Amino acid sequence: MKATITPSELQSILEQREVALIDILTPEDYDEVHIRGARNACVYEMVFLDRIRELIPGKDSLIVVYDASGTTLTAQTAAVKLERAGYCNVAILAGGREAWLKAGYPVVRAEGKTGVEEMIQDGVYRVDLENSSLVWSGRNISKRHHGTIDLSGGQVVFDNGKLKSGSFSLDMHTITNLDLQDDNWRAVLHRHLMSDDFFYVERYPTVDFELKGAALIAGATPGSPNVEIAGTLTIKDTVRPLCFPAVVARQDDGSIKAHAVLDFDRTLWNVSYGSGKLFERLGMHLVHDLISIELFIVARPIND
Repeated sequence: MKATITPSELQSILEQREVALIDILTPEDYDEVHIRGARNACVYEMVFLDRIRELIPGKDSLIVVYDASGTTLTAQTAAVKLERAGYCNVAILAGGREAWLKAGYPVVRAEGKTGVEEMIQDGVYRVDLENSSLVWSGRNISKRHHGTIDLSGGQVVFDNGKLKSGSFSLDMHTITNLDLQDDNWRAVLHRHLMSDDFFYVERYPTVDFELKGAALIAGATPGSPNVEIAGTLTIKDTVRPLCFPAVVARQDDGSIKAHAVLDFDRTLWNVSYGSGKLFERLGMHLVHDLISIELFIVARPIND
């Protein structure tokens, strides 16, 4: 058997003999649509080969594996794993499930599934504060501190399936440190961060971001940023533009999830303590100008 077979070749083989046809995608993908007669063993799971052993006792059986499109390493990775495990008769369906569907051969599809990816529905989505989070990191040459800040509110607006506008607020009273184990030192750092050295929380209790627009990133692949966010960030009495890439994706329940990792120069927002470009001879008090942020957002339709 050659390394790859076409949909027409596979259909002919299925009509003549028994084949171990394996869908190597996730169980969710398999349940949504799979080739008739295929069984599921997800190549991304550590128990992939265990599952194969359950499904295919004999290592000389003809095995045909397929992925979604045949354009990635997914099927090739599965074939290599199987061959290394001693299976000697393994083939890959060229073009994967997409080629099979295009050829019009039979599939099993979950009820109500059309095979067309659903767009993000237009409307206003409110940030789910309980399931959204922000992690901050600050550094000098010797160490790093990190912690969290709670979101106090926010929403985003989608129009024509695209992110159009939005706003987020952080409650600076909730700033915490997670790396210091000593309660006294942690309390000292908290007071320091909340003082006018840094965020002057008594006078400026929130940090606010207003989303002005978003542009799709061409060629983005799953797991990499697909949207470039543009907006203004307000810290203390300073408002400045801030742009950063993010991953934005619709979830099966209709909610939206977003993830972003970014660095910004705190001194541009009048957070100046320990900056080597603003003070001299700081010694152990030198603090790097960049603050790192990792943001996880869950937003739900406002009518939920």
